[in-house]
Amino acid sequence: MSAAEQRVSLKDAVTEAEWQVRVDLAAAYRLVAHYGWDDLVFTHLSARVPGPEHHFLINPYGMMFEEITASSLVKINLQGEIVMPSSYFINPAGFTIHSAVHAAREDALCVIHLHTDYGIAVSAQKDGLLPVSQQSLFALASLSYHEYEGLALNEDEKSRLVRDLGDKNNLILRNHGLLTVGKTAAEAFLSMYILERACRIQILAQSGGGTLVPVAEPIIEGVAAQMNAVTVGQGAQLTWPGLLRKLDRMDSSFRE
Repeated sequence: MSAAEQRVSLKDAVTEAEWQVRVDLAAAYRLVAHYGWDDLVFTHLSARVPGPEHHFLINPYGMMFEEITASSLVKINLQGEIVMPSSYFINPAGFTIHSAVHAAREDALCVIHLHTDYGIAVSAQKDGLLPVSQQSLFALASLSYHEYEGLALNEDEKSRLVRDLGDKNNLILRNHGLLTVGKTAAEAFLSMYILERACRIQILAQSGGGTLVPVAEPIIEGVAAQMNAVTVGQGAQLTWPGLLRKLDRMDSSFRE
């Protein structure tokens, strides 16, 4: 990937709607890098391209997340085949989990899968995410688990992964990592931010060595409605513009 190739803009070669999705997904990649959640080049964020075709955007394999731009994202189909000329290539195996979720959930327009330290640590614990923080309650309101089956290369695993995710927006992949879905990159990112922070808080609380105090079940059940009230029903729409401004102050090249 030469510097010249990276400077080629696709803004005038795609629809306005697709360009917006590209900018938002590139921003999500940059934010993952900013918060230290990346695993070199070995995890993926994907988003569906607006339109009747089942086309998706994913990172060019080998590019660091802080290097991702709207134009460098590669357009593929559900089989992981590149459908738009690109100077880059992808890791088809990395799309296995994403393709399963995208195909099964029409509302899962963005899928984020990460290998964060705290996420993997909690995924390895028998009881998983515990209701020991306010952040954990938000995640627990829509959380499921998927047992580890080795590297995500087996097509047969797709049906089990989809079954385990169900209609939830957060998934803990045992001994592996975290996954969130959303109708937008903003939604999927906010869910990941909350889930990852809940995992981090749990590990920190456990490291103190004291007895943890879980939140009572009746309170857990009412959290989803309370969160909606706190965010004035806007959720990610409330946080995403500020995150984009943060990125613009740091490095606005994700928009290229």
